[in-house]
Amino acid sequence: MRIVGGKFAGRHLTSPPDRRVRPTAEHVRDAWLTYLQPGLPGARVLDLFAGTGALGLEAVSRGAASADFVETRPASLHALRANVAALHLRDKTRIFKKDALPFAQGLEAGAYDLCFADPPYESRMLDRLIEIWRQTPFAATLAVEHAVEHELPPGGKRRVFGDDTAVTVYTLG
Repeated sequence: MRIVGGKFAGRHLTSPPDRRVRPTAEHVRDAWLTYLQPGLPGARVLDLFAGTGALGLEAVSRGAASADFVETRPASLHALRANVAALHLRDKTRIFKKDALPFAQGLEAGAYDLCFADPPYESRMLDRLIEIWRQTPFAATLAVEHAVEHELPPGGKRRVFGDDTAVTVYTLG
């Protein structure tokens, strides 16, 4: 796995030896970040269920000012810390070892410009996250990856990638 675009394009990322981790495919990440590109320069990014940190690191590579990562699994945290260190981004990032939903619930409206979320497929955590975001819009844009068959609340722009992956982007307004 590698960074696809921006300043760090082509740099490889460490992945944890954990079969439960499902990194976002490069072509999906590229299309997703290209779509969001107009809002990336100077953005404050939150990467929930961060795993390797690929989404937040890709955003910083493409011009985001900072990225905060929220992850709980030890193997993923180890890979995430290694990736931040390898890209020399400690001054632009923060890593929180916390559960994503309580973390999001504790945020104030407008805390971030962009939030990525890639929870485990087939979990209802994504539905709960969208509910939290609608109650207190902690980011101007909420961009989520999910299984194609996972029906999300209306109002987002959805794009399907292959047979199993979809990305839905919700924005305020």
